[in-house]
Amino acid sequence: MPTILVTNDDGVHSDGIHALADALRPLGDVIVVAPHVEASAIGHALTLRRPLRMERLREGVYEVDGTPTDCVNVALTTLYAAAPPDLIVSGINKGYNLGDDVTYSGTVSGALEGALLGVPSIAVSQQRTMETYDFRHAAAAAAKIAALVLRSGLRDGISPQTFFSLNVPSGTPKGFRLTVQGKRNHVTTVDERIDPRGKAYYWIEEGENEWEPHDRSDFQAVRDGYISVTPLQPDMTDYNALAKLDTLALENL
Repeated sequence: MPTILVTNDDGVHSDGIHALADALRPLGDVIVVAPHVEASAIGHALTLRRPLRMERLREGVYEVDGTPTDCVNVALTTLYAAAPPDLIVSGINKGYNLGDDVTYSGTVSGALEGALLGVPSIAVSQQRTMETYDFRHAAAAAAKIAALVLRSGLRDGISPQTFFSLNVPSGTPKGFRLTVQGKRNHVTTVDERIDPRGKAYYWIEEGENEWEPHDRSDFQAVRDGYISVTPLQPDMTDYNALAKLDTLALENL
C-alpha cells in the first residue's frame, strides 16, 4: 500500500488538513505531521538555531514545533527512516496560493521540500472565505490528482523535482485546468501605528493586486470557476537571461 505524508502551514488542528487526510486514506497509509501552531506565509523557512520536538497527538497524527519544511524533514528522518513516503501532500490551505504567492506560502513550501528530497508532492489551497469552510471539493480534487501521481508517477519526460500546486475556488468547481503562474503588479501595504508607549510598530497587509491578463494563468482558471493545477519546480534559473549573458562573455570582465 502506498505511503502518504500530509502536512500544512495552518497547523495540525486545522480542519483542512484532516479533511485532506481523510480523502487520501482510500489511496494509502496516511500520516499527518504538521506545525503545532499556524505557520502561514513563512515560506521555505528551515529552523536551524534551536532544537525541534515532535509529539504524537494520536494514531497517525504528529505535531512539530516548527515550519512545514521542518515537518517534512523530521518526518522523513524519523517516521519514514526505512523508506521515504510515496507521496507528500500539503494543505488544504485557507486561501489561494496564486502567482508569486507561492514564494511566501508555507503550504507550497511543504510540497517544495518534498520535491527537493525526491518525493512526488502536491500543494492544495482553497479560496479564502469569511463563512465556514467546506473542504469537500478541494479534498476530492487533491485525491484525484494524488491518485494520478501514484498511478503514473508522472516521471517520463518530467523533472523528478516537479511538484503540483492546486488552487480550488469556492462552490462546485467546473473541472480542472492545467495552468501557469499568473503575473500581477503587487503593491505591499505597510500600516504604521503607534503603541501606548509612543513607539512605532508595523502591520504588513496583503496589498493591492492587479493581475495581468493571461488565458492560461492560475488566476484566470479559478476566476472562471475551475481548479487550477500548476506544475512547479525549484529551479529558479532564468535560462533566457543565461543565454543572453553568455554572449557578453562575463568571464572576460
